[in-house]
Amino acid sequence: MAQSSIEWTELTWNPTTGCSKISAGCKFCYAEVMSKRLQAMGMKKYVDGFKLTVQPDALDIPYSWKKPATVFVNSMSDLFHEDIPFSYIQKVFKVMNECSQHTFQVLTKRAENLYNLAPNLKWTPNIWMGVSVEDARVVRRMDYLRDIPAAIKFVSLEPLIGPLTNLNLKNIDWVIVGGESGFKARPIKKEWVFDIKNQCQEKNVAFFFKQWGKPEFNYNPNDPTIDSKHPKHAKGGCTLNGKIYREMPKKAQPDAPPVVNNEWPSAISSEPFLKANNKNYLPFEAASI
Repeated sequence: MAQSSIEWTELTWNPTTGCSKISAGCKFCYAEVMSKRLQAMGMKKYVDGFKLTVQPDALDIPYSWKKPATVFVNSMSDLFHEDIPFSYIQKVFKVMNECSQHTFQVLTKRAENLYNLAPNLKWTPNIWMGVSVEDARVVRRMDYLRDIPAAIKFVSLEPLIGPLTNLNLKNIDWVIVGGESGFKARPIKKEWVFDIKNQCQEKNVAFFFKQWGKPEFNYNPNDPTIDSKHPKHAKGGCTLNGKIYREMPKKAQPDAPPVVNNEWPSAISSEPFLKANNKNYLPFEAASI
C-alpha cells in the first residue's frame, strides 16, 4: 500500500507487479520506469524489475486499513494480464469483495480478457472497472467494458495521443483524460480534450481532466496550476478555460447485491490489431484488441 499522488485516487495496492507492452499507450510506461528505480533501490518486491510477478504477500494488506479509502488496484501492473492465473485474480477479487468499506478502482488494457473472465467473478458494488484507451485504434476496448457487471465503469484516456470523436459512452460512468509526461512525451492537443469534455457533458458522464502532461502541451502558458506550489498542481497544469474539471461518478449503494455468473451477452468478435505507419505506434504483431 502507498499513498498516491494520482489525482483520482487515494491509495495504490499492487497484488501483482510488472507487465508487458501491447499497444502505443504502453510505449513510455511510467510503471516500467518506476519498477527499474525500485529494483535499483533494492526493493524486494521488484527484484525482477518489470517482469510480471504475482505478490501473494500483498493480498492481506487491505484488511489492515481502518479508514475507508479509494484504492487504485495494480498501478504497477495489469490484473487481467493473460499470464496471471485466473485463480489468483479470484483471490484478488475475494479481498475486494470482503473489504466492502473500500472502493477499488481496477484498470486494464486487456479488455477482451476482462470480458471473458468477468462472468465468473463476484462484482460487489465497491469495485469500479475501467479500461485504458489512448486513441481511436484501441477504442474497441470500451465495447468489452460496457456490459461488465461492475457498479461503476470508467475509461482512462491517458496518455491521450490522438483524437477520440463520437465516443460511444453508453453504460460508461466516468471518463478520465490526461496528457503524457516524461522526457519523450507525445503531445496532447487542446481540441481533443475539449471535444471529449463536450461529449461527456452531452451524455451526462462525469469528466475528470487530470493533466496536460507537459507545460508546453498546455495551450495556456499562464495556467496557475502549472506552478508546483498550487494546491491543484498537476503535470503541465490542468485547467480548461480557467476551470478545473475533476468530476467523480456517483458511488453505488454499499448494500447493493453482488453480481456473479450473470447472463452474458453474445461474444464480441475480435478484430485484428490495426498497425499504423506512424511513430506513435509500436509493432505489436500478436496484439488483438
